[in-house]
Amino acid sequence: MQAEFSIGIIGGSGMLGRAIALALLRSGWPETRLWIANRSGSRAGFEDHTEVTLTADTQALADACDLVLLSVPPALVGDLGIHAPDRLIVSVMAGVPAARLSELTGARRVVRAMSSPAAELGLAYSPWFTTPEVTDADRARVTALFTACGLTDRVETEAQVEIFTAMTGPVPGFVAYFAECMADYAMGQGVAPDVADRATRQLFLAAGQMMATGADRPGDHVQAMVDYDGTTAAGLRVMRNSGIAAGVVAGLDAAIAKTRSIGS
Repeated sequence: MQAEFSIGIIGGSGMLGRAIALALLRSGWPETRLWIANRSGSRAGFEDHTEVTLTADTQALADACDLVLLSVPPALVGDLGIHAPDRLIVSVMAGVPAARLSELTGARRVVRAMSSPAAELGLAYSPWFTTPEVTDADRARVTALFTACGLTDRVETEAQVEIFTAMTGPVPGFVAYFAECMADYAMGQGVAPDVADRATRQLFLAAGQMMATGADRPGDHVQAMVDYDGTTAAGLRVMRNSGIAAGVVAGLDAAIAKTRSIGS
């Protein structure tokens, strides 16, 4: 990847910030065009990337970089300590509105986004929303940033970013819970724990690959199994008539509500 601009990540030693930084480096981003700010300026986690600039001075990072990515815990957003009115500000902090980001940094070109630690593997889904002042060139830069992390889309509203914060941010989160239920079921039927664990991991790996690479949507896969009318169809019919779907909706609603309150 050829970089014509520099990226600075405030909070780049945290789980999400570091995952995004490593995704950039894996994609070929030049080390000399990447800055990382953390509280101590420690190089821990980036020892093999000697040309990446590590600093504890967030303002120095903002002064040096064209795109400033904010990846600190939302509770610490008030401690950012940067003034960057002429910079492109991109935030992956849950629950912090674009208006608040503009107020804190002085920037008008603000992007509110979400990603996940799966970025390190190139498997994150990163939706993003922009303020009106964000330019076409800015959008190209944001696309380049998040394409290095996996798949990305620009969405129309901040509310949609909040939806994906709850849905796709907590990888593996909700999907892991369903896998846990299935593994627990197998163990309850006498299957050895290591066998149940291995079988469940492989099932979700295969299902994820099939849904990610094929043209069929998740609902298409479900209906195909129902139409086949075999053993899986018997289970799916019971699940469809149970409260599972309502429970998923309630869980996502709760996560979105938390997202909307966490940065306030």
